[in-house]
Amino acid sequence: MDTSFPDDSADVLKNVRLSLLDLVAVREGGTVAEALKIALETARHVESLGYTRYWMAEHHNMEGIASSATAVLIGHVAGGTSTIRVGSGGVMLPNHAPLVVAEAFGTLAELYPGRIDLGLGRAPGTDPNTMRALRRDRTETVDDFPADVAELQRLLAPAVPGQRLIATPGAGTEVPIWLLGSSLFSAQLAAERGLPYAFASHFAPRYLLQAIELYRARFKPSATLAEPYVAIGVPMIAAPTDEEAELLATSTYRRVLGILTGQRGKLGAPVPGFVQGLSAQERAGISDFLALAVVGGPETVRAGLQSIVAQTGADELIFVSDVFDPQLRLRSLEIAAQAVRSAAVAA
Repeated sequence: MDTSFPDDSADVLKNVRLSLLDLVAVREGGTVAEALKIALETARHVESLGYTRYWMAEHHNMEGIASSATAVLIGHVAGGTSTIRVGSGGVMLPNHAPLVVAEAFGTLAELYPGRIDLGLGRAPGTDPNTMRALRRDRTETVDDFPADVAELQRLLAPAVPGQRLIATPGAGTEVPIWLLGSSLFSAQLAAERGLPYAFASHFAPRYLLQAIELYRARFKPSATLAEPYVAIGVPMIAAPTDEEAELLATSTYRRVLGILTGQRGKLGAPVPGFVQGLSAQERAGISDFLALAVVGGPETVRAGLQSIVAQTGADELIFVSDVFDPQLRLRSLEIAAQAVRSAAVAA
């Protein structure tokens, strides 16, 4: 993609917002209760660092992820914080009736006004058997996504005279809707509807540049958004040194390998020499999955983030930071925030 941003300019980080997407990982040797406690502690930490939002993703039937009841957990985290935006990254809309989503997020918006985001995904986010269990005998599919998004927009807008279906709570809350995606479909839909767009480059970076170029080119201003707004997912692990960061990242590499081989599990501890023990095919698969990853010490992280923003012109970076030790994860998120601030000051 042609861009006017110079790759080596610290200036590109000056106005970039930082956020966090939390998979609420259940760690090896840990429990769901511990994962939920860590999530709240993490949200409070990034709030103190000035992060813009803290999102959680809907997944089901996965022993290593504790965010399946996404709206419930959003309420828990919003109630334990005070300023940071809290939301879904995202709710998988094919799993739910729009009215149920509108009522849940409308309730959250009434409890925590001005702080709730509703990110919507088009995929079911789970396996076929679980999808059938979630939807029971409903006939909706991903092909109904545009109509479901439109219905949600109507349900969260102020009710109009004669409107027969009103979300209560929900109507008039106008919870900000984001479209999430890893292909061109959601980019085009977000552009048509004038909605903010978040690209899932933390696990599927292949179409990143093409998607955001399409989104910007076709964007139509709306009542909620005058100009295109792009957030991108970035796998990020920071430490005082490149060597320590690479060791901590082996937890992420193990998780990704489990996804690629159909052997998902809990988040594991770092393993020295893990990468060296992989086959060439396994390394290539992990590398493709994490092509946008930034792993290293402060200078490496700063340079990596500068390069990403220079290439994409992203308005916001949404980190995914799978570090086994919760305290080292907090440190990772703090190092990244400091790296961005120092780059902005230098500019």
